[in-house]
Amino acid sequence: MTNQRRTDGSLRHLITLESLSRSEITQLLDQAQHFVRPLGAPAPTNRALRGVTIGNLFTEPSTRTRVSFELAGRRLGAEVINLEVQLSSRAKGESMLDTIHTLEALHFDVFVIRDSEPGVVATVAANVAPHVSVLSAGEAHLSHPTQGLLDALTVRQCKGERFDNLCIAIVGDLRHSRVARSAYEVFTALGVGELRLIAPHGLMPEAAEFPLGRRLSSPEEGLRDADVIMMLRLQKERMAAADIPDGADYFARFGLDLPRLRLAKPDAIVMHPQPMNRGIEIDTAVADGPQSVIRQQVRNGVAVRMAVLDAVARPRAAGPAGPR
Repeated sequence: MTNQRRTDGSLRHLITLESLSRSEITQLLDQAQHFVRPLGAPAPTNRALRGVTIGNLFTEPSTRTRVSFELAGRRLGAEVINLEVQLSSRAKGESMLDTIHTLEALHFDVFVIRDSEPGVVATVAANVAPHVSVLSAGEAHLSHPTQGLLDALTVRQCKGERFDNLCIAIVGDLRHSRVARSAYEVFTALGVGELRLIAPHGLMPEAAEFPLGRRLSSPEEGLRDADVIMMLRLQKERMAAADIPDGADYFARFGLDLPRLRLAKPDAIVMHPQPMNRGIEIDTAVADGPQSVIRQQVRNGVAVRMAVLDAVARPRAAGPAGPR
């Protein structure tokens, strides 16, 4: 595993949440909360990252993650460049490292990378110049660390800072989900009381990947008295054609509708990383209902990414900190 820290112990890269301690995660969540503003209020801005150049390199489609990283960098005063690498140097046969070294020569300080190939982000982090930081914006099926942090921040806002008294149910395509893996890492690091993993057999990961979770094939059993329900998107792009479930059958067996939601606690919250397949993973009445915090997750994404960028890039910045 690539070392994510500088010699002084501060965070330099964020590729996975696996090696972060509870105190490090809590510090990031505290800083993210500092950047949260209610809808309609002016967005928090400062010049903490003045002089820092951030490159967003996304080789997979993305809307929420890419836009929120871009907003996060700009609101901290950084210069942010979005690079369509799948249409440029990579398409010409240039390796990712060749691209990175070219951009380093142009004084890029932070690379935010989403890639469908396992190991690309860690390889880049292991080969960049000492002053450069690398952040994962989603790596294959393996990890999505800022999504895990924003999910934890959303739970904390709704349920308080203690996780040891919570039952969190993660439902759906766990086998192919980087969101689920990062959620597992952050929730277990924060000491969740009970973590339930609910999926059909073909979409359940190996036990070694989620050793602390209770594995269930029945949504009715898994959702009963849950405090938090996290629904997952079917990752059809990572499945063989023969393995893609029939949408109507999947919804009948595992979709979250109002009757299943009523099995959870009355104040349970409903989460989804999006994009949602309405009528397959989740019913519209639930997704848009009073217990849904899906839009709150989106809002928290910018705050979390501001906190992460501030943590890794502040040593490179020239300007003063402090939100307006």
